Formats: sequence, structure tokens, C-alpha cells
Amino acid sequence: MSDFSKHPAYSRLYAAPGADEPAAFFPEKIAHSDQEHLDQLEAQSVFLIREAFHHFKNICMPWSMGKDSNVLIWLSKKAFGGHIPYPLLHIDTTYEFPEMIEYRDWAVKYHGLNLIVKINEDARAGRGAYENRVIGYDTTDPVTVTHELKTVALQQVMAEHKWDALITGIRRDEDPTRAKERYFSPRTKDFEWDYKDQPPEFWNQFTTSCAPGEHVRVQALLDWSERDIWMYIQREGIPIPKMYFARKGKDGHRYRFRSLGCWPISGPVESDADTIDKIVDELAHTKTSERAGRAQDHHERNAMQKLRAKGFM
Repeated sequence: MSDFSKHPAYSRLYAAPGADEPAAFFPEKIAHSDQEHLDQLEAQSVFLIREAFHHFKNICMPWSMGKDSNVLIWLSKKAFGGHIPYPLLHIDTTYEFPEMIEYRDWAVKYHGLNLIVKINEDARAGRGAYENRVIGYDTTDPVTVTHELKTVALQQVMAEHKWDALITGIRRDEDPTRAKERYFSPRTKDFEWDYKDQPPEFWNQFTTSCAPGEHVRVQALLDWSERDIWMYIQREGIPIPKMYFARKGKDGHRYRFRSLGCWPISGPVESDADTIDKIVDELAHTKTSERAGRAQDHHERNAMQKLRAKGFM
């Protein structure tokens, strides 16, 4: 675990919770007026998850512990009567927020998850192909770190387990590059994604096969918006990490995270939204993108597109 106290914004971030605080936030269940819309999204996602399970023999679900992947856990349990019949995968960069690791360990027990944790240990230790070149945010640019500690780690663990499909929680509204995605999105043996030449998906005809060594990514939340995610979390009472909710910082201001990733490149936003109702209202008025606090997205032009073309989620 990397030293969180070195976070560049640590002096203004809220303090870590006390030992007696719960690891997760349980929202009060509140029904929304937009029930039919949420029901349609839920039904579509459950359909996509079941389609993937029907067509592919060896499935895994990457889990970042964030709000979207926690909704995906919930939908997977609904799709299969409360049991998730495939493993979850956490790509641990060793730069996770301590609260996220605490939440992860709690959620594994709460949901009864079969979790695989993968670290690109050679990259972090400067071994093997890295030849004494330690990959970390203090020595390497964020795009390279993201590729080596996330995408390469994913390549390594997929080579071990031979998964032919990944069920992911990306959404079109998160990023312009993700807006180009398909529900069933093929990847080559080298994890490459050809965003310029993707198969059509007319009448629910999906890409449901791949050659040995290739895989398909099933984007079960593709049509959901950030607002949809929050309303569904509230409706269903889904437990999520507390870092999404505003808390008073050391400088007297209040902060929360809209998007959670590695701590050196995940910035909080100033906010008073300490409930889901306030978050939904905040989203109706903000002009800032969800991933504005993610440093790797802004390191260079089209950084996200370049990362995703090489296999990043």
C-alpha cells in the first residue's frame, strides 16, 4: 500500500474515518418518480448479463469498488437469484485509497463474493521486463502508470485464467471515448480495441464468440447516466464507499469525490452534497465532467482513447 499521506491535496482532504465507523454507506431506500426509466435500465442490464453468461464459458467481472461496479454487483445478483456465478477481479495498483480497501474487504463478506486480486508486482518492484525501472506516480507519467499497473496487470491475470468475456460497468456519458462503445465489444489477443471499425448490433445481434486468446467486453451499464446510477443506488439501498459524500476538510471547506481511482491522480471536488438527493441535485446544475478530477485523462491529448485502444477499461 502506497503512503496516502503523500497525496498532493492531503492538507485539505477530509481526515480518515475513525476505527468505529462502518466501512460502507447504506442509503435510505427512496422511490423516485422516474421508476419506469430505472426499471427499463435494470431489465436491459440483466438481459445483457444473462446473454453474456449464456454465450461465454469463462466470465469475469472487473470490480473497482466504485459506484458503477457496485451497481453491477447488485444487477448480477438480481440476474442469478442472489448468487454471482463468476469471479470478480480487483486490479490493485497499490495506490488505492485506504477507505476503498476497507470497503472492498467488507463488501466481499457482505455480498459473498469470489474475489481475485491482481497486482503487477514486477512493475512495482522493478523486476523482470522492467529491469530495475520501478513504475509509480513519483517516477512515471500517469498515462504510463495507468497502462502498466492496470492494463498490463489485466493482461497478466487474463493469461492465467483464460477468460473469454469481461462484464464491465463503463457508461457512455463518462467520457467521449466510451461513448463509442458497443454492448458486446471485441478485443484482440493484444487487447487492442478498434474504435473505428466496430460490429453493428441491430436487433440485439451481438458479438458472442471470439478466437482463442481474444475476449469480449460486455458493457452492461452502457446506457446508464451518472444520475441514473445514483437514483438506482438510492432506490435499491445499495451500500457504497463513503468517499462519494461530502465531508468537512481540514481547511474548513467540504469535499467529496465524483470519480474514484488511484489517490495520486484522483482529485476531490468542493461540494455540500452529503446525501444522494443532494448529489442528484448537484448533477443537474454542474458543468464539470465526472472524470475532471482524474489526472491521467488530462495528461495528453486523447489520453483516454489511447489507453482504451490498448486495452484499458
